[in-house]
Parts: sequence; structure tokens; C-alpha cells
Amino acid sequence: MFDQFFALVLFALIATGSPGGATTLATASGARFGLLRSIPLITGIALTLSGLVAVSCSGLATTLQAAPALNLIVKALGTVYLLWLAVKLGFSGAPNTINANGERPLSFINGAMLLLVNPKAWAMALGVASSFSQLVSDPILLGGLLAAVFALSALLSLTFWALTGRLVSRVLSADWHWHIFNGGMAGLLAVSILQLWV
Repeated sequence: MFDQFFALVLFALIATGSPGGATTLATASGARFGLLRSIPLITGIALTLSGLVAVSCSGLATTLQAAPALNLIVKALGTVYLLWLAVKLGFSGAPNTINANGERPLSFINGAMLLLVNPKAWAMALGVASSFSQLVSDPILLGGLLAAVFALSALLSLTFWALTGRLVSRVLSADWHWHIFNGGMAGLLAVSILQLWV
């Protein structure tokens, strides 16, 4: 039992901390707005991920994967949403232009939408639910346990990435540094779209 729980925690930390769309947005948000103003985005991602994992225990994710047309629609929506975020990030300036442009950090809803329209997140949640189904026999308790582990892991991982972004921002002194950083983050976000289709 302990070995399975340890494996679950390790898997959750690796899954939530590995580079992808969520970690890219957390890094960019941390660099531009700092950790405190990035908390709504981080919380939206973490709680939605934990909800997907809990719902997967009830079989909803299986329905999504079993319906190719629905899966294709979700992929297309996810692609459009991620491209919109990448363009928005790519054209943002240095933090000293934030107040002048009225720019605000991504919200809780933005973080939630990132996960809801991401078939990769649904597939991962389904895989977790089936892989660790032996931890607890009751599906509701299993869903609660998996949701809690993934919520905490995502909060820790995304906080780390936001703090990393904040540290990086200290060496970005000129406007052109920020244009390169924002362009790089936008490019990584756009490349993460490939994960939806591969």
C-alpha cells in the first residue's frame, strides 16, 4: 500500500512538473507578475486537474476517449485556446508596460480552461485512475485521494515554475530581453500543442 502511494506521489510530481503548457504559463506569469499575482492561474490549473482525476474515477474520461468526434472537437478547441494564449504572451512587453497597457495576469478561469480543453490532461487523468485503482476499493474515496494528491502536486510544481520565472525576470533588464523571453515562452506554448495531436 505504501509503495503504491509513494509511486502515485512521485508520478503526480513528475506529471505536473514536467514542461508543457501549464508549466510554461506559470513560468511566464511568475516572470511578468510575480508569484502572488500568479496564484489564481496556478489554482485554476491545480483544482481543475484534480477535478479531472476525480471525474476519471467515475468513467467520464473514458466516454471522452471513446467518442472520436468529441475528442477531435476538444483537441481543436484546445489548439485554438493555446494559440490564443501564445499570441497574447508573444506580443506582451516588459513588466513596466503592464500598467500602461492594462495587462492583467491570467485568471483562475484561464487556468481551468487550459485543462478542460486539453485531451492530454483527460488521458493522463484516465491513466492515473486506472493505474492506481488498487489503492482504495471505493471509487469515491479513490477519486478523492487521487484528486488531493494531484492538487497538491500541481500547486507545488506550478509554484516552483512561477518562482523560477520570477528569478529569470531579475536578469531581464532591457525591453528587448523581455521580447525574447516572451517570444520564447509563446513558442514553447505553441509547441506544447503538438502534445495534443501526437
